[in-house]
Amino acid sequence: MKNYLGKQLFSSSFYPALLVLLMWLVFFIQTYSDLNVLKLGVLPRKLGGLHGVITSVFVHGDLGHIASNSLPLLVLGTLLFYFYKKIAKAAFIWMWLISGLWLWIGGRNSDLHPHYHIGASTLVYGLASFLFFSGLFRKHLPLMVVSALVVFLYGSLVWGVFPIQEGVSWEGHLFGGLAGVLVAFNYRKEGPQRKLYRWENEEEEGDEGSPMDTSSESSQTFHIRYIYTKGSYPEELTEEEKKEDE
Repeated sequence: MKNYLGKQLFSSSFYPALLVLLMWLVFFIQTYSDLNVLKLGVLPRKLGGLHGVITSVFVHGDLGHIASNSLPLLVLGTLLFYFYKKIAKAAFIWMWLISGLWLWIGGRNSDLHPHYHIGASTLVYGLASFLFFSGLFRKHLPLMVVSALVVFLYGSLVWGVFPIQEGVSWEGHLFGGLAGVLVAFNYRKEGPQRKLYRWENEEEEGDEGSPMDTSSESSQTFHIRYIYTKGSYPEELTEEEKKEDE
């Protein structure tokens, strides 16, 4: 059992760990070379910055920035691939592309002061949002527990969608979160589903079909007929009592 669980966790963490490793590789290149990798970020509404939809998640501003994204990305990504095996890859890619494209369309930018949006925060917010809402949409108890776990671990992320901190791409957080909701809703009928019991199926069939017609039963007339044998009267009864009884 332990070996099976270990293998499942290892396979589920493979892609998130690979992404985090590539992020750190780019960060070391950025730190110890003269390459200006910051231009790999999203430059909103500029064709020259459209490539950032793909590449921006690998680029980070400083050590604190990449460190704050690495662990959540690893944890949330592992949860995605563990509980949503069949749709994890597709959901991950769609969140990546949609959040990046929305950021390119709606992010801050200026001709005088270009704003390059960098970092894997869009994916972190997308994963957290997907895991939370997917459990609610499916009404699946184990997945709702995962939703509660996400809130417990990363509930404070919600403040990141507001323009509170200077220099932080709150738009990336917002669009990442919205992309997670959209993808969760789109895949709500795919992947793990809660078990439907027989009485629930019968109830759904009754709701979808025509209303039950009970008029025939309520309008039926019941005739009760008593069958009895008229016997002789005891001798002690008087003629008057016999007439009253009849």
